[in-house]
Amino acid sequence: MGFKGDPVRVLVVPGLHDSGQGHWQTWLEGHFKRSTRVRQDDWTRADLERWADRIDVTLSREPGTRWVAVAHSFGCLALARYLAHGGQGVHAALMVAPADPEKFAAGPFLPQSQLPIPSALLASENDPWMRLDSARSWARIWGSQFINLGAVGHINTESGFGPLPHAKTLVELMIQRVERQRRSARAHPLEFSFAI
Repeated sequence: MGFKGDPVRVLVVPGLHDSGQGHWQTWLEGHFKRSTRVRQDDWTRADLERWADRIDVTLSREPGTRWVAVAHSFGCLALARYLAHGGQGVHAALMVAPADPEKFAAGPFLPQSQLPIPSALLASENDPWMRLDSARSWARIWGSQFINLGAVGHINTESGFGPLPHAKTLVELMIQRVERQRRSARAHPLEFSFAI
């Protein structure tokens, strides 16, 4: 059970087919003590509600814990859906190379306004799963800081990632700021600026 003084932890939310040994999410997971991965019953079936429910089930095992969620591809859509239902436990989110909601008829089921937590969205100029202008548009809707990493494909193993130091830096900044907010007696909504 989580307590108010416990460290902020990292929640890894992979996309379709999970993130294998060479994937940046797995690399990132190894850098943060007591990080947790959301595990889907069926990694091949993009079921938005089921995937969002698995986030809820995962976090309900450790009530009171504060989480920074790190999602990739379809995992970003599942996380956004979870946040639309309140997002209990998640205090900041990094979304990397989201899948285009239109590919899954998921748009109407995602938040249509600013997310209830600080967030950043990393996108690519040549991502086959989401055009850059669409990624920018969703970042605007969700109030997420938008970061264009350039022509780097789907930001996955096939695109050459491996390690993703930008993601690690952003997660560290998010953790620090969530910790600061917790320590502040008069916590105000956080204004995030993730300069890297």
